[in-house]
Amino acid sequence: MIEDNETIDEFLARHAPDVEEAIRKAAAAEIMPRFRQLAAHEVDQKAGPHDLVTDADRKAELYLTEALSALLPGSVVVGEEAVHADPTSYEAIQGDAPVWIVDPVDGTRQFVNGDPGFCTLVALARGGVLHASWTYAPALDRFAVAIRGRGATVDGVPLRAGSPAPDRDLDIATSHPDYTTPEQKRALLGLRTDGVAPRPCGSAGLEYLAVAEGRLDATAFSWEAAWDHAAGLLLVQEAGGAHLTLAGEPFRITGGNALPFTTARDAATARRVVGLLSGGA
Repeated sequence: MIEDNETIDEFLARHAPDVEEAIRKAAAAEIMPRFRQLAAHEVDQKAGPHDLVTDADRKAELYLTEALSALLPGSVVVGEEAVHADPTSYEAIQGDAPVWIVDPVDGTRQFVNGDPGFCTLVALARGGVLHASWTYAPALDRFAVAIRGRGATVDGVPLRAGSPAPDRDLDIATSHPDYTTPEQKRALLGLRTDGVAPRPCGSAGLEYLAVAEGRLDATAFSWEAAWDHAAGLLLVQEAGGAHLTLAGEPFRITGGNALPFTTARDAATARRVVGLLSGGA
């Protein structure tokens, strides 16, 4: 817990490993036993056939909500499934209390299909500022951590996003067309030009990890849900990358962003992608 007069940074210095342990335990208890073992009654649709939820999502989020709240009394949890049940709970991101932003299974469609490309995302923020993030891909046995001002690692190895090679096309993961408005579709068409190789994204959290590792040059996403982006934004930023909205401003987890937005390996690439998106719009 945060002791009297202790800052979030001091809390993290003592308890970041405990957060990682809680995430690993949640995955071991509630996610991996159901991977490739889901029964039909354990999978439901939310907004449509591409928006799925499983018992693993629900139970892992409950596990993390209890564990993270116990680690940091006075904090609140904004989880994807809890917000689906009560949309007003999302407003806590804009409050003064420390907030855990949780996506228990990012890439539920992949999880349901038996594809290992899914992950658990947790970020800790306060007043709209991201302080730490954890990205765990249990089926791939990969764990990435970012602490504000202290860098990012994956499996204990420091991450550096680097810069794209000037002699090859930019590899960019983009929003699935099903999740874009007509205006956003026009903006994304700006990426269909020489020197750019766009493709539909998979798990957002794993796409952010790919940017932080320098395996992907950028993303171009058209939705704001903080549980999909918070962990990855800090991960890429601490690896030396940058993020910009269509308005040329950094993405705000509190909302009100001009979309689409990009997260890229370096600032120059972020500006280039926003320029292409602006041209499409």
